[in-house]
Parts: sequence; structure tokens; C-alpha cells
Amino acid sequence: MFENALKEGQLNPLQKTLIGILRAVVAVFIPLTAFAGLYGGFVFLRDSGAPQLIITAVAIVWGVGGVAALYLIGNYLIHLLPVDWGKKLTPFLFIGPAITILTWYLFLPTFRSFYLSFFGKFSRDFVGLKNYIYVFTDRTMLTAFRNNLYWLVFGTGLCVLIGLLIALLADRVKFEKIAKSLVFLPMAISFVGAGVIWKFMYSYKPEGTVQIGLLNAVSTALGGDPVAWLTIRPGNTFFLIAILVWLQTGFAMVILSAAIKQVPSSLLEAARIDGAKEFRIVFQIIIPYIKSTLVTVSTTILLLTLKVFDIVFAMTNGLFGTEVLASQQYKQMFKFLHYGRGSAISIIILIAVTPVIWYNLRQFGKREVF
Repeated sequence: MFENALKEGQLNPLQKTLIGILRAVVAVFIPLTAFAGLYGGFVFLRDSGAPQLIITAVAIVWGVGGVAALYLIGNYLIHLLPVDWGKKLTPFLFIGPAITILTWYLFLPTFRSFYLSFFGKFSRDFVGLKNYIYVFTDRTMLTAFRNNLYWLVFGTGLCVLIGLLIALLADRVKFEKIAKSLVFLPMAISFVGAGVIWKFMYSYKPEGTVQIGLLNAVSTALGGDPVAWLTIRPGNTFFLIAILVWLQTGFAMVILSAAIKQVPSSLLEAARIDGAKEFRIVFQIIIPYIKSTLVTVSTTILLLTLKVFDIVFAMTNGLFGTEVLASQQYKQMFKFLHYGRGSAISIIILIAVTPVIWYNLRQFGKREVF
């Protein structure tokens, strides 16, 4: 009755306002109730003691069906609201889950880590800036900062440089696809898997025994002595950086190769007709033309080097002077149970990566990606 009256314009402004508020309450209450039901279902599954396979299957059906039901219910309730409200709330129906996930798994942990960084071991006593002083004065932490700088400069630089070189050379050969496929192949391997593979490459056995490591096998075959590659400081850090280069060069090559193909052929032909050599064409035409792509690839790999953990953990566990910030954070949090120091290190890493992410987003925005 009220709905028909509302459509016919027979209700006064107060009645219209009350009906709008009632609809809004219903629109909020029912989705929250449905969400609580979904959560309760997952808790029940967790504590039911049923076989793992059944729990997994039911959880998938329950989760996917529940999310679909939330969307349908939310969409239906939004259509019950006044038109102006519906137009304003509809976008939030679709971006709401993403915002919720980002808040729950990104923003809240960040604020919690920042809060915990001012407390001592086990997060019991307030210590102020003591954890941050430790981060910038402890000898092991200074070694981690130095190594991260090595990863940042040499890891990023070599990946981009070699990737660009291969992209330029492969573009001029008949077996371009095969060459690029071979270079890109390591991208299919996880960082931990690559660490295990290269651990065998660097493996060391005492002199006089059979060497299973490729480098030492070649070295002894040529009459040299076996070398404990991963214990040589600071060279062992560069041996670890070589793994990142092996993994990420393919990524840089593929992106840069696509950018190079966008350089107008007429521009290149005109330069050759004017007598420009290939080196001059590369440095004065191709590289300036793909500058934005070079920056994007560099910053993407740079983010990996700032957060690098897997390779170090799988190869040396941070021993022999190979510590990085992420490995120190892991040890402080889960080995020494010093949540304050671990949180402080995580905040430092966050501060380091934030300008790079902001710059990337800004560049994407300029190119109308969003």
C-alpha cells in the first residue's frame, strides 16, 4: 500500500523519509544477516570433524553460492530503495567485497603492525622507538640493508639490461620465438624451486670427493679446487642475485620486446637512410621511444628486490652474511618471537616500497590505464 502510494505521490515528505530509512535499514540488515550465516557455516564446517575432502567440497559450494546470494540479495534490496539512493549504492555493491578484502587483509594488518612495532618481545611492554633504533643500528640489520641495496641495484639493473639486450637481438633472428621461449622458461619456476635448483649448482663437497654441484664439477675437471660458493662474502649475495636475474630476465625481455615492436618502422628506416649506425639507432631512437616501458619494468622488478625472501631462505637461510630485510623480519617474528622488531622491519619495508608503487600507479594513470 505504501509502495503504491509512494509511486502515486500521495505520501508527504516525512512519510517518504521514514519509508526510505526503513528500506535502508532492511537493505543493511539482511546482507549482514546473510554474511553472518555464511561465517557461521564456515565455523561449523571447521569444527564438524568431517573428512577433509567433504569439508573442502562443501566449503567451495557454500562460499561461491553464498557470495552469489549476497550479490543477488544486495541487488534486489538496492532496487527497493529510492532511485537516488540506488544510483549511489549500486557501485558499492560491486566494489564492496574488494574493499572489504583489502581492508581485512591489507589495511588492518598494516595498522596492527605499526601498533606492535612500539612494543617489545611478545608485545607486552611499550618500548617507544627502541625497535626502530635497533633496525638502524644492529650489525645484522645493517648487513641486511646493504644486501638489499645490492639486490636493488644489481638485480634490477642486470634483469633490465640483459632483458633489453636479448629483446633487441632476438628481434633480428629467424628463430626469435624459440629463443624467447627458452629465456622466458624460468618464469614458470617458483622462487623456492629456483633456489633448490641453484643450490645444487653451487653445491660443495670436500676436495677428493665427487662434486655434485655443476660449478665445482667443472672447476675440478679443469684442475681447480672445489669452492664453497655460498660462504664467500660478499660474493655469495651476488651468486643469489644471479638466480633472480635468471628468473626475471624473461619477464623484462617479453615486455620490452613488445614495446620495441611498437617503434615505427618508418622512423628506423629513415635513420638508416640518413646513415645512422645500429648503436646510434638503439640509444637515440629505440630506448627513448620505450622509456616509459623501461621505467615500468624496472620498478616492477625493483619491488621484487625490496621484498626478496624466498631465494635467500631456500639457499642460505640468511647465513654467511646473506641476510635481507625480509629474512630478518621472518626470523624476528617466527624464530625469536620478537613481534615488535619484526613489525618495525615490516613497516620499514612498506615505507620503502610505497613510493615505487605510487610512482607506478601515477604512470599508469597518465597512460589512461584506469
